Amino acid sequence: MVNTLRAVNFRCWTELDLEMPTTGGIFVGQNAQGKTSILEAVCLLMRLQSPRTHKMASMIQVNSSQWGVVGEMSQSKRKVVYGASGILLEVDEEVRAGSSDYLADSGLVVWMGNEDLELIRGSGEIRRRYLDFMGAQWDPEYRRHWSRYRRAVKMKSVLLKERYPDEKQIAAIEEIMIISGEAIAQLRVSMVEILQGFAAEAQRTVSHADESLKIEYRPAGSLTMRASLTMAHERERRTRQCVVGPHRDDLQLQLNGLDAAEFASEGQQRTTALALKLAQGKMLEQRTGRLPIYLLDDIFGELDRVRRNSLMRSLPEHAQKWITTTSLDWLQEDESYLALKQFEVAGGKILS
Repeated sequence: MVNTLRAVNFRCWTELDLEMPTTGGIFVGQNAQGKTSILEAVCLLMRLQSPRTHKMASMIQVNSSQWGVVGEMSQSKRKVVYGASGILLEVDEEVRAGSSDYLADSGLVVWMGNEDLELIRGSGEIRRRYLDFMGAQWDPEYRRHWSRYRRAVKMKSVLLKERYPDEKQIAAIEEIMIISGEAIAQLRVSMVEILQGFAAEAQRTVSHADESLKIEYRPAGSLTMRASLTMAHERERRTRQCVVGPHRDDLQLQLNGLDAAEFASEGQQRTTALALKLAQGKMLEQRTGRLPIYLLDDIFGELDRVRRNSLMRSLPEHAQKWITTTSLDWLQEDESYLALKQFEVAGGKILS
């Protein structure tokens, strides 16, 4: 849980300073007032990732040289500062050498937003990001392997674009890809096996219908990287691209035996996106014994009454929830959420 949050020169916030109850709070305001940036600051503080961008520099306020986010948790104080000189990470006023050290004892996060619909409709890259964000919290080794694998793919891609690729260098790089790529794939398969049960249950609960959700991990080649690279050798030289491996794998989502992206209604697709995020939270809780913080970014207005109420009841009672919304009309339907502290947000300021 985050008890206090302070942000400086972050997005539209020149200065944000707030205290949050253990249950969480609701941020109310019109669009483009800074509500989502509050949730983004929490996500960065806990996981060093933003669901909105991969570029740390894009979050620096205009005419500022750096941004900073500081938060106090129940057992620690965390600080992240980013500027021209790079990133500074501190826990209890002690500098952490790198992101892995910083994240080793950090908290867990589940982000839910309207963009989650792209988990169903969008490209495989979006579903891979979902797996990667979850995987880095599920197993510390996941992030280490993914970092090594990405660097190897980048180096190999550069070599493949040369007129006469250096096959000895490529072979050395592929050994790294084989070790880390297979580790990533196996961790993903393990996650998806657990995710399947939680997501199927959440689909039925949120939809209030007997809808059958099936999730399957689909590798671009084989789960054995060495065999995949051997089979793709000629194609990769012809296309000058790395065409197999975890960076090309995907999730197949089927609802009632049919492809969810093609045959499910929009309401069913939204339910499936919610089911995936609820399952993520359940899986992380089971794995670590800790509750994630739930960051819900303006999702209630897009849900019908049945799905909205089912979602609210499905969120863990004792988890801290940070919620943004443009309207409180939906709030009257669930007394448990009336107790959440409300903050009015306008123009990058907390008004109440």
